[in-house]
Amino acid sequence: MSSIDRSQSVGGTRTYEVRTYGCQMNVHDSERLAGLLEDAGYVRAPEGADAADVVVFNTCAVRENADNKLYGNLGHLAPKKAARPGMQIAVGGCLAQKDRDTIVKKAPWVDVVFGTHNIGKLPVLLERARVQEEAQVEIAESLEAFPSTLPTRRESAYAAWVSISVGCNNTCTFCIVPALRGKEKDRRPGDILAEIEALVAEGVSEVTLLGQNVNAYGSDIGDREAFSKLLRACGKIDGLERVRFTSPHPRDFTDDVIAAMAETPNVMPQLHMPLQSGSDPVLKAMRRSYRQERFLGIIEKVRAAIPHAAISTDIIVGFPGETEEDFEQTLHVVREARFAQAFTFQYSKRPGTPAAEMDGQIPKKVVQERYERLVALQEEISWEENKKQVGRTLELMVAEGEGRKDDTTHRLSGRAPDNRLVHFTKPDQEVRPGDVVTVEITYAAPHHLLAEGPVLDVRRTRAGDAWEKRNAAEQAKPAGVMLGLPKIGAPEPLPVAASACGCD
Repeated sequence: MSSIDRSQSVGGTRTYEVRTYGCQMNVHDSERLAGLLEDAGYVRAPEGADAADVVVFNTCAVRENADNKLYGNLGHLAPKKAARPGMQIAVGGCLAQKDRDTIVKKAPWVDVVFGTHNIGKLPVLLERARVQEEAQVEIAESLEAFPSTLPTRRESAYAAWVSISVGCNNTCTFCIVPALRGKEKDRRPGDILAEIEALVAEGVSEVTLLGQNVNAYGSDIGDREAFSKLLRACGKIDGLERVRFTSPHPRDFTDDVIAAMAETPNVMPQLHMPLQSGSDPVLKAMRRSYRQERFLGIIEKVRAAIPHAAISTDIIVGFPGETEEDFEQTLHVVREARFAQAFTFQYSKRPGTPAAEMDGQIPKKVVQERYERLVALQEEISWEENKKQVGRTLELMVAEGEGRKDDTTHRLSGRAPDNRLVHFTKPDQEVRPGDVVTVEITYAAPHHLLAEGPVLDVRRTRAGDAWEKRNAAEQAKPAGVMLGLPKIGAPEPLPVAASACGCD
């Protein structure tokens, strides 16, 4: 790129787009990346824009087709970049941490490659690539700064992710995440609560506590009951209406956590508890530290303490060595647990994991047939469990963008306390995302509920006010701003007043 091209690329407005793949941790990291770029003077590209000036891929390495998906998207952008002087492409996240120099070799038009531990360096690396006219590959081997110290552009005005830990100490044989995100590192409880209180002050009414193994929180600070204490502390924050968390691990799911869930009113009756397999031999091969009896025991205790809890799970089909008998044990647990929802995956061989080298890799045809049986069973159970909701009166937090057909059906959508998605009749009075409505459920489908009658009550909330204020600000925002050069070094911590993976 010539110096003339470079000056064209930074003159006037610089737009960005972040494309996210993978777990909730990646989604939250992308909020940090957006915040960093806006702090450096970039503006978000309009919806439907052909290409932004900076396109950032925040990647996942859990699934087998992750590489192909990334390189396909990079290939699609190559001619656009060639025709657009000054455009830059950055690749971060787990796949970048894993593949490092390979990305630039396969896609030499990429400008920046950064890992999971140094997302705060993105603006500096983009500027360095522009000035030096060559790709910048910088992968930190350990966490440089806890992500919550970075600027954030949160996707929602009324609900927020709050990271309580990063990394994972488990050694599951199918999972590459610990190798890419490192050992677990916990935040101080005071820092977590201060962030939540600041979010609530800004209008947020729902938070989701986030960790690769969220209920192992405390292992890094030497307190086995730290997570239950954190849940109870969240219950004392005035204005915080809903608390969720993801994703826990059965090994660390203790009775004090169940008690905290049941006894803390703003902790929602929802639990995502990854099963992975119902077979004890397969769980052992996976290096999962629980067995079928332990898992079902947790489900039984949760249901006894929280009768209306909606429990979801993750299940892998076709792990190496899985027999038909092993698979039947998974179906047995599904029937016994009666999950509200299950995220089902066909086993994906990932280079660098012990499972990739195991004997007994299952033929694709066999895996597909088992997968279809599992999905059919879970669909049946999900529908049956949803039908039990018909006739219940529920409070919904109105959601934004969750009902794809809302415009044509003249409905709105919201989330029940147990996180079930409900589409409801649009009331005559104004209802904003973040507000709370009371409805009666009239119909159930496997993946959603309907409230076809009139809304029984509308409660305008501070969260709705926050959404309205943010929406007005977005519409009033000027077309662009001049690019401010990024600061050198780690960003300063935010002031107090500012704001997983299916492998768990």
